[in-house]
Amino acid sequence: MMSHSIRAAAVALAFAVATISTTASAASFDGPWSVLVTTRKGPCDQTYRYGVVISGGVVQYAGGGPVSLTGRVTSSGSVSVRVSSGPQWALGSGRLSRSSGGGSWHGQGPNGSCSGTWSASRG
Repeated sequence: MMSHSIRAAAVALAFAVATISTTASAASFDGPWSVLVTTRKGPCDQTYRYGVVISGGVVQYAGGGPVSLTGRVTSSGSVSVRVSSGPQWALGSGRLSRSSGGGSWHGQGPNGSCSGTWSASRG
């Protein structure tokens, strides 16, 4: 079973670091989002749901704890994220529309490598 920190990291992955700078239109994705992370391969929890908030195109984890999340949404809706907590980490990428989105993720949890998909909806 994955620790809370790596689960949060995986969710955060679902959203983040784009190398393109955020423009004013990236703000159209601002607000709270609910993210469902599903593990397709590896010894991690099968599914879990977390909240994130996007502000000015920057993705932030809505929970607490020792989680480092870096993420950004481009004006076209492309997202990529990096989440870490100690030696555990996850990377995710995908695309958002105005009300939903999805993509894939992979990472290293306390019991080995995992990968899967994520989906997001406003709310």
